[in-house]
Amino acid sequence: MSEPLVQVEGLTRRFDISKPWLNRVIERESRQFLTANADVGFSINRGETFALVGESGSGKSTIAKMIVGLLAPSAGSIRFDGQEMDFASGADMRALRRRFQMIFQDPFASLNPRWRVRDIVAEPIVTFGLLKGAEITREVDRLLEVVGLSAADAAKFPHEFSGGQRQRIAIARALSSKPEFIVCDEPTSALDVSVQAQILNLMRDLQDEFGLTYLLISHDLSVVRHMATRIGVLYLGRLVEVADAKRLFTEPQHPYTRMLLDAVPDLALSGRRRKPVLGEIPNPIDPPSGCAFHPRCPLAADICKRETPAPRPTPTGQAACHFAGQNSEVA
Repeated sequence: MSEPLVQVEGLTRRFDISKPWLNRVIERESRQFLTANADVGFSINRGETFALVGESGSGKSTIAKMIVGLLAPSAGSIRFDGQEMDFASGADMRALRRRFQMIFQDPFASLNPRWRVRDIVAEPIVTFGLLKGAEITREVDRLLEVVGLSAADAAKFPHEFSGGQRQRIAIARALSSKPEFIVCDEPTSALDVSVQAQILNLMRDLQDEFGLTYLLISHDLSVVRHMATRIGVLYLGRLVEVADAKRLFTEPQHPYTRMLLDAVPDLALSGRRRKPVLGEIPNPIDPPSGCAFHPRCPLAADICKRETPAPRPTPTGQAACHFAGQNSEVA
């Protein structure tokens, strides 16, 4: 089997949220750190869509930003096509950087309102020196048509488009450097439901046409079910389960995964009662001891309070739970 396109190992990110030094001295307080992600590890194979899901505050977007170099990891490593990514290396990273792009959550904020669409889409082409002169114009026109817009739209400004059309512009910009890997950070959450399906179908068509690999960040399980090949479930910055997308929805191995699935509305009208999500994510500045999920877990035992569970193999993938595999039947 070939090596994964993206491989993440031990990825950790801590933020220093301490008060200024003088305040700490006067108030006799120590420094405070918030651990957004801790020891996260997963791999993404070529051509697949790997999704990260979890409640707000679970650390999904922080992982996305570290993978594309917007944040530096506090610890751990990220390998792209077998090469370790060191964003401080300058010229050595430039060629590698062209091969991945990001689609941001809010199409209203991710496009420069003072630039015309042609300049927005052409920016990666110019930055990486891929084309020159009239070739850039022809490529921008082609990309706009690929994402369902018109070449005439190149002369317009972002405010002249709807939210769905702006996200199509953002997708065209992401495609302009001919990437192999695209990080999609909640690409449809700011759009109307009717438009979401159009954007998701476009992304799937583009994946088939250009052989793209996606990392999809989402809190919407219906989006994930439609798009993902495999799914990773995050809780308080830790990866608690990784499984094949289809089997995760029918055979959840971790109690947190099951809780998320039980809260999804029953659109099939099967008669299954919806169970609300219980409790809240703990304070990441002072997380619970042992397994961070134990205050909300129906299976919690003494060992859960004492020891942080390591990922272990399950019939569907792997799960970080002392009782993984003992709660796989869906109610």
